[in-house]
Amino acid sequence: MSLVWQADFYRSSQRDTAGQVLWELLLCDATRSFEYTATCPQSAANSNWLTSQIELAAGGKFPEVIQVFRPQSLSLIEAAGRNLGINVEPTRRTLAVKQWLKEKQYPLALDKPPPSPLPENLWGEQWRFATLQAGELVDVFAERPIPILHIPEFLQPINLGLASTVPVPGVVIYGGRQSMRLARWLNEASPVELNYIAGEPDGLVLEAALVDRWIVATFADSEVTAAAKLYEQRKQQSLGLHFLLVQPDDSGMTYSGFWLLRGEE
Repeated sequence: MSLVWQADFYRSSQRDTAGQVLWELLLCDATRSFEYTATCPQSAANSNWLTSQIELAAGGKFPEVIQVFRPQSLSLIEAAGRNLGINVEPTRRTLAVKQWLKEKQYPLALDKPPPSPLPENLWGEQWRFATLQAGELVDVFAERPIPILHIPEFLQPINLGLASTVPVPGVVIYGGRQSMRLARWLNEASPVELNYIAGEPDGLVLEAALVDRWIVATFADSEVTAAAKLYEQRKQQSLGLHFLLVQPDDSGMTYSGFWLLRGEE
């Protein structure tokens, strides 16, 4: 099994004896059976310092991947990763290091931009809410020739302990001629979760990558709003699990992309 670390490198509330602001590095694995921490003055907070600290922490046993959730530390850790031949993965799903930060009472909230509309040249022809039973969710799509298929093991209903009869909600976009282009764009955007947001108008907002937010659809129709509220209720019943499906049309013959999604814990 590959060795995966989680990391955070951020300005801390501490200062050194000269009054300089300190930056703190936290490294751990998913179970926190391995933990490493180090601090440096802000003037030394660079990729060379990070490289040397990762070398010290590894003691010759380097991880294959370092996962990072904070945009402000990503580029520095990526540079250190390049120096050491370690892949760096931006992801919100860094539960262990976030738990550690909570214990240290460090701020976890990231500045998120207001949602942006999807690029116009990508938008599909129609969309709708849908549901599939948890027991058939993976089987329905895993066997089909779908160019972009994102069904991570940790999100599979059986691994979340979901009963096979639980309805899992989702959104289907009929992309028409843009279907494959839209699916590729979504895949590069790294979808995390798709939420109904009440407002004027109401909308569906896609949380993606580390802090990106995209407006997938807006609507003022009361029937659509009722369906959106039911979608959110079903997400609660399915422990947050939901899906996004892109297909050219409603024939059910071809599909462009499928993603299992779930918000952060």
